[in-house]
Amino acid sequence: MARAAVAMSGGVDSAVAAALLLAEGHEVVGFTMNLWPTWVSQDEGGQGCCGIGAIDDARSVARRLGIRHYVLNLRAEFERDVIGYFAGEYARGRTPNPCIACNKAIKFDLLLRRVRGVGMELLATGHYARVDRTADGRYRLLRAVDRHKDQSYVLAALTQDQLAHLRFPVGAYTKPQIREIARGLGLGVADKPDSQEICFVPGGDYAAVVKRLAPEGLRPGPIYDLEGRLLGEHRGLARYTVGQRRGLGLGGGSAWYVARIDRGRNALTVGDEASVQCPELVAGEVNWVAIPRLEGPRTASVRIRHASADVPAVIAPAPGGRVAVRFEVPPRAAAPGQAVAFYDGEIVLGGGVIEEAGSRSPAPEAEVAGASRR
Repeated sequence: MARAAVAMSGGVDSAVAAALLLAEGHEVVGFTMNLWPTWVSQDEGGQGCCGIGAIDDARSVARRLGIRHYVLNLRAEFERDVIGYFAGEYARGRTPNPCIACNKAIKFDLLLRRVRGVGMELLATGHYARVDRTADGRYRLLRAVDRHKDQSYVLAALTQDQLAHLRFPVGAYTKPQIREIARGLGLGVADKPDSQEICFVPGGDYAAVVKRLAPEGLRPGPIYDLEGRLLGEHRGLARYTVGQRRGLGLGGGSAWYVARIDRGRNALTVGDEASVQCPELVAGEVNWVAIPRLEGPRTASVRIRHASADVPAVIAPAPGGRVAVRFEVPPRAAAPGQAVAFYDGEIVLGGGVIEEAGSRSPAPEAEVAGASRR
């Protein structure tokens, strides 16, 4: 048995994760991160996963389970590495995923180092995913049993060293089963609703966050069509993402969609719905999980958003350690800044961040043809 830290968010999933490890005989200690922004009032959303309400719920669960519980103040690091990243990416005309940034910089880097520094051998969270180990000793990240709750997409940046110290106990269960376990244990969070919003954006007004931390992202600029004709003026690049239709303020009866965001010109380009289909993309910041590296072209299932379906594609090495992706059926609105994950069945091959999306060929035709025959 091991000394296991559990990142307790105040929700039912992390609460049951702690209970499951306890039932296995581990020495379990709960840790809750205080991440609430220093400049946001608790009254504006303090019951979210970053706020005081979450700390109170986690403390109550720990008391019920009879385990020690500590609160770590990581507010400054969260504001710098997650909220600052979020605002900066939008100001650059990109579409960030703050949950992935939090996982990468806070939960599975800073928190993991902190708990290991005080003698914890494992860190568990309430994420819906699974980890196993192959005969050659390599750790693999797998989809959760509950495909509707699967969170492997947001975990594709995990490294081998991190996976060696991580556990995702709820990944082997469905969400209804987790709630039933919580009820059986008398946990007060058994029926607590899942968090649906970005935790540091109460009310969904992310432009207010950008205004505070990266106001240059809200400078007005031109809107052009695909032929370069000026159609109107946008209200700041940070208010838009590729594929967006609403809020453009363009009349004329046509259905316009954001096709491109040009930071250099501070401009939007809009087109019809066909213009936001993405036959190809290039991803950078690539992390391989199930394999040491991508040796050549291969088929894979590719996901470009947490809530979207996988799309069959050919993935191939590209210059600079990047990955070129060519889809069988173009998905809609792949945006630079979004995460992308690569799968082989239930196995996460790896993931990265979309750098380019469009119709330019990122991989040679010969390579794609060779991969298609595999």
